Amino acid sequence: MPGARRSLTSPVVSGVLCPCGSPHASAVESGGGSGCGGNAGSCGRSVCEASEQDRRLRTLFQKLDVNRDGALCIHDLAVGLGRLGLHRSELDLRKIVKAGDKDLDGQLDFEEFVHYLQDHEKKLRLVFKSLDKKNDGRIDAQEIVQSLRDLGVKISEQQAEKILKSMDKNGTMTIDWNEWRDYHLLHPVENIPEIILYWKHSTIFDVGENLTVPDEFTVEERQTGMWWRHLVAGGGAGAVSRTCTAPLDRLKVLMQVHASRSNNMCIIGGFTQMIREGGPRSLWRGNGINVLKIAPESAIKFMAYEQIKRFIGTDQEMLRIHERLLAGSLAGAIAQSSIYPMEVLKTRMALRKTGQYSGMLDCAKNILAKEGMAAFYKGYIPNMLGIIPYAGIDLAVYETLKNTWLQRYAVNSADPGVFVLLACGTISSTCGQLASYPLALVRTRMQAQASVEGAPEVTMRGLFKHILKTEGAFGLYRGLAPNFMKVIPAVSISYVVYENLKMTLGVDSR
Repeated sequence: MPGARRSLTSPVVSGVLCPCGSPHASAVESGGGSGCGGNAGSCGRSVCEASEQDRRLRTLFQKLDVNRDGALCIHDLAVGLGRLGLHRSELDLRKIVKAGDKDLDGQLDFEEFVHYLQDHEKKLRLVFKSLDKKNDGRIDAQEIVQSLRDLGVKISEQQAEKILKSMDKNGTMTIDWNEWRDYHLLHPVENIPEIILYWKHSTIFDVGENLTVPDEFTVEERQTGMWWRHLVAGGGAGAVSRTCTAPLDRLKVLMQVHASRSNNMCIIGGFTQMIREGGPRSLWRGNGINVLKIAPESAIKFMAYEQIKRFIGTDQEMLRIHERLLAGSLAGAIAQSSIYPMEVLKTRMALRKTGQYSGMLDCAKNILAKEGMAAFYKGYIPNMLGIIPYAGIDLAVYETLKNTWLQRYAVNSADPGVFVLLACGTISSTCGQLASYPLALVRTRMQAQASVEGAPEVTMRGLFKHILKTEGAFGLYRGLAPNFMKVIPAVSISYVVYENLKMTLGVDSR
């Protein structure tokens, strides 16, 4: 990195990080002692001794800890940063505390403060490298213009220069890593655009269940209308993916409803039975309604998610994991409630025999006439209960894998590559399905139960007891094999179609 100049930011703040950017290895303040050992760091500079690192971090912490109680509250940060020449709004200070506050006590102790600096600097380094298109260690106006254009935002070079001036300390109209870091070090930079763009999840992966938490979209994507292109591309990818894996999905439904200890249906036997009963076309029974429900469910879920975000947080920043889970689960419940009759129709169409119904409308009319409106909500409760374990585990596993990759392997870019993205999505979706599968099986049996003439009314609790008594715990996982068999092809197909539709719709893949 060119230029061994002294930053104009407070030397206490500048001294927390080495010019290499490691929050553990402090830069030597101008006029200070070396404080460094002889071991070379990854940056090519000598790494500071642990005691020196700790001393500098504690010096900064003590300067900010105005009331000397061993923790930084919003008031401490406002006064302490003001004394260091760094003036932040109350909203910014709240975001800093919120980002680092692991024990949720409304303030940062020393360990939380250090962890915040480490995590924050890592993100800043990724953003800086993604902006530095020329890879020369400096960002100029043209690179800012190009980077914003990649995000769908067009600005003039004059506007880019205004952005530069706010960070440029030496009047060169370029910013190096030191200037970038000093400006943003204790400034909350959330909703990192390229991390969001690269790590799309729910809009890419469709494994037949739309219970995932919706993706975050950047402010730029929402302002430029790119969000709906992502949703359309995701919907189209889901339609193709579900159609290609429909035979496995129908087999799963048949095994969930009809398989038992006395009727041990296997995969090959199931396919043979379907083809013998209705020919090859019967393998796709129920797929039409399964594809049709993608559009209303995705649209309702996205709109509900955005409204819930505004209620519990803000519509312009990323929510924390537990907030995303809450917002996503509520949005999923609203969407599922709205289209649930289509779920029942899908199950009935998949289970129908040749000639039983002439089509979806005929099926709906028959159910309404013979069983009443209540039949369209059979299995509603286990379906709603299944949202939380599915969405929660899927989101938690995906975020864990994403953050692990970003921390360990992201050096020059937040781009994980196709195989890492597919692997993370497949693993998280599979874990989510495994956790919620017993509830999904009970839901499907309840949806199908009403179609059996003279069958007694069953409750969720009663059905669980019956399955455990007659089939054991294994009975709650009937149909799991074809369900897992379709995950990898479903994810792969939806990703390929999604990427192609993005290009067709004019969404940059970066």
